[in-house]
Amino acid sequence: QVQLVESGGALVQAGGSLRLSCAASGSIFSIFTVGWYRQAPGKQRELVALITSTGNTNYADSVKGRFTISRDNAKKAVYLQMNSLKPDDTAVYYCNLNEWGNNYWGQGTQVTVSS
Repeated sequence: QVQLVESGGALVQAGGSLRLSCAASGSIFSIFTVGWYRQAPGKQRELVALITSTGNTNYADSVKGRFTISRDNAKKAVYLQMNSLKPDDTAVYYCNLNEWGNNYWGQGTQVTVSS
């Protein structure tokens, strides 16, 4: 059974940085695309960043140049380095793994950016 556990969320001031981590278990992991999504209060969940098995990345326009997604297949982990944080980045951040067409989600980690 695939399980994803996020960590690293916190309260931070605007302009600050955070690094989110997601640890996977129960999956081959290395051959699948993984990503980060976020959901702000009253809004739909949205894609933040994806990274494929070959290391190709894709970012939402709103985070390009500020966020960096990376993965460590040996540790079955994916990371999101977030710099120059803005209040609009406030949301619950979720790790996602797409395994053979099935989407798996973590429980989420709260990121709050104060102005």
